[in-house]
Amino acid sequence: MSAMLKHFVDPKPEEIGSNPIEFLDFLGGPASILLTGEDQGRTRALVTLLHGNEPSGTMALFRWLKSGRRPAVNILCIVASVAAARALPEFSHRLLPGRRDLNRCFRPPYNDQEGELAESILRELGSHQPEAVIDIHNTSGSGPSFALATFMDQQHDALVSMFTNRLIITHLRLGALMEISEYLSPTVTIECGGREDDEAHEVAFSGLQKYFLQPDVLHTQQKDWGLEVLQNPVRLELKSDCEVVFGSRNAPPHRLVLDPNIEHLNAGITCRDTFLGWTDAKSLTEIFSSKNSRDQCVLDSLLYINDNRLLTRQDLKLFMVTTNPEIIKMDCLFYAVKSDGQEVS
Repeated sequence: MSAMLKHFVDPKPEEIGSNPIEFLDFLGGPASILLTGEDQGRTRALVTLLHGNEPSGTMALFRWLKSGRRPAVNILCIVASVAAARALPEFSHRLLPGRRDLNRCFRPPYNDQEGELAESILRELGSHQPEAVIDIHNTSGSGPSFALATFMDQQHDALVSMFTNRLIITHLRLGALMEISEYLSPTVTIECGGREDDEAHEVAFSGLQKYFLQPDVLHTQQKDWGLEVLQNPVRLELKSDCEVVFGSRNAPPHRLVLDPNIEHLNAGITCRDTFLGWTDAKSLTEIFSSKNSRDQCVLDSLLYINDNRLLTRQDLKLFMVTTNPEIIKMDCLFYAVKSDGQEVS
């Protein structure tokens, strides 16, 4: 994977292939695509495919390019993890083996391939000075769309409302692209929904069209949906020496055996005493860690163990729940807020 972006300007519809995979073949690696707008005095940015198994943004961009339409302003499009997305089977690898998560690399040091690519993306964005940045993702499990931002104001509200009606304000600083909101441009991450869900692909394309075509994207529209705002979610992280599998209680002995249907908890309220799985651990701290924005351990506010069963302590809203063990190990099992959208304490 080259850390340097390939550059394209207004690629013709007939050049880019007949499907998203052929489009990635056309790009050949991490790429910057500049689309000339009706108003060439302003630029917006779209970033997608930071994770190779999250195709909705790439699919939406491909559909736009095939249409041959011209955006309202210049659009700088960055398609990042092309090699991971092209690895067989396509759109199934979050990252290549042995590599770092690219969306954890947007802060120094930039001392490996992913860091160099992240730095290259930041330089590209900085050189164009976009008035806004949208970063399109998918969740690993099925679930409704939502957005993430580091803070809320009218500009972030307007950007989010083109895609979804649910906004998560997070204190977490993990090296994600959206953290550039604090010094470059209003930036939001859009989680369109499950990576295999047709509805998620439509969320991405519908929002992309608005973002590309509306003369003003930084002020709330008259028909704005009104956002559900969730504050400072906590991450339920697995200890590095804890093994996890999905299955029945009769599965081979592991520290954690999770319900294989756990993804359905991505929607609505997860009520107290909801069953999540089984564990042979004697305490939560043996297998998990979770802290809120005040650096307080909140495990006992999230979960409890009863007769080797793992249960929720209170009513919660969970999101980004996944059944992918690799993602659980490298990232987390889920994010959570209280049922009223406030931070867990």
